[in-house]
Amino acid sequence: MWVCPKCGREFERRNQGHYCGKSPKTVLEYIDLQSIGTQSHLTEMMIILQNSVPCVNERILWSMPYYEREGKSISFSACKKHISFYVGAEAIEQFALDLNEFVTKKNAIYFPYDKPLPTKLIENIVKWCLS
Repeated sequence: MWVCPKCGREFERRNQGHYCGKSPKTVLEYIDLQSIGTQSHLTEMMIILQNSVPCVNERILWSMPYYEREGKSISFSACKKHISFYVGAEAIEQFALDLNEFVTKKNAIYFPYDKPLPTKLIENIVKWCLS
């Protein structure tokens, strides 16, 4: 068991990433709270998600940006070296050939900050997940 020295929350894993303090109220506030070097990628991700599918509901859930439409959802979070894009295992399987150059986990795709975001690929994934 590990206890965060800043907020006092308990976690199973040592140094588990989490958000200390009050959750941001908007996606822009979430992005503003991140390090300067990540903000351009996070802003670009937000714009792609807002513009890929009409009538998408944007909010903060679990202290990260969350997008929902007709009961389907996706989200993303800022990590130290990448954006974690949570799209689910089915989407990762569907786009597996296009995701060869990215690290994927069971429900997330990692887009590193040191490379440009693959805008068209993200748009296609968003449309597939939320349409």
